Amino acid sequence: MGQLLLFVVVALVVAAIVFGVTVMVSGGDPGLTPVEPDGKSLPLPSDRPLGEEDVFRTRFDTAFRGYRMSQVDQALQRAAYDIGYKGELIGVLEAEVAALREGRTADADVLRRAREAAIAPPPPPEPVVVPDVTPPDDKPAAAAGPAAAPTAAEPAAEEKAPPRPAGDEEPAESR
Repeated sequence: MGQLLLFVVVALVVAAIVFGVTVMVSGGDPGLTPVEPDGKSLPLPSDRPLGEEDVFRTRFDTAFRGYRMSQVDQALQRAAYDIGYKGELIGVLEAEVAALREGRTADADVLRRAREAAIAPPPPPEPVVVPDVTPPDDKPAAAAGPAAAPTAAEPAAEEKAPPRPAGDEEPAESR
């Protein structure tokens, strides 16, 4: 009985080796498919409203015990915001339709303007213009004219204390 069992095991091993060599030579094994590395997360878009395809395409990096929690939390917050925004927009649209059906066109116009203002992109920020108060290098400060002289409301540049970096505290003796 022991010899029969040994013969079966040897026959299975030989058959497996022959099968493996045959598959390798013939090229019939496609091999393993390439796996996407963990560093290829695909977050939700932040520049437009979410769509169904955006949620399907979202990918997260993996960590020791699953997905990176910060990425998942950020995606859930973004999805919750978008769902809330769309819910409010639907409510405004329903109120606008109800006002139009009841003949309250003034109320419908107010709701329409509010909806259009909420959908419109915010205006671009206005550039900050800082006046140049330093005289050019080729002219002396006295020859720059009356605009260069400090006024009573504006102390001279030498008198102004330089700004301190954030987090610096005053020394104890100056308090």
